[in-house]
Amino acid sequence: MSTGRVAAVSRNTTYAFSKPNHPSVRLLAGLGVEGDVHAGETIRHQFRMTYEPDLPNLRQVHLMHEELFEELALKDYEISAGQLGENITTRGVDLLALPTSTLLHLGDDAVIEVTGLRNPCSKINDFRTGLLGEMFALDPHSAEFTFKCGVMAVVRRSGTVHPNDPIEIELPARPHRALERV
Repeated sequence: MSTGRVAAVSRNTTYAFSKPNHPSVRLLAGLGVEGDVHAGETIRHQFRMTYEPDLPNLRQVHLMHEELFEELALKDYEISAGQLGENITTRGVDLLALPTSTLLHLGDDAVIEVTGLRNPCSKINDFRTGLLGEMFALDPHSAEFTFKCGVMAVVRRSGTVHPNDPIEIELPARPHRALERV
């Protein structure tokens, strides 16, 4: 298992683009982040709830890599943890390279399973003009677009997560499946 660290944890009780940072968050198995508007067994994405309300919630926890903020700063976008709506900001984990079903062990107890890539929405441009265009990258080998704004996960084992907690990565059995949008 390789390791990284939790840089920040965030949640919001109401639908808003950004999520305030907290000293800790409690992850609840099968539900998500306690007290977060996106927690639940069925889909909680505000737009998708209107036409797919009974789908399982594969977006219980949103993770984003802090390294993206550094990349964006080089393009004059000042972004900090929680501002793009993530629940867990990571450091030292190549989230976008993880295969589907990777388990992330967070802190002492929590375990989440990566379900897919976050699908960036136009609200990113409402937050910072032009930022949506920075959330995509063209893969020079496949000529396909890669989404850069984090991954989504479901909670498999409850636990409390704090900034600076270790992240241990447990890859699934091969063959690995590449992440897709969820």
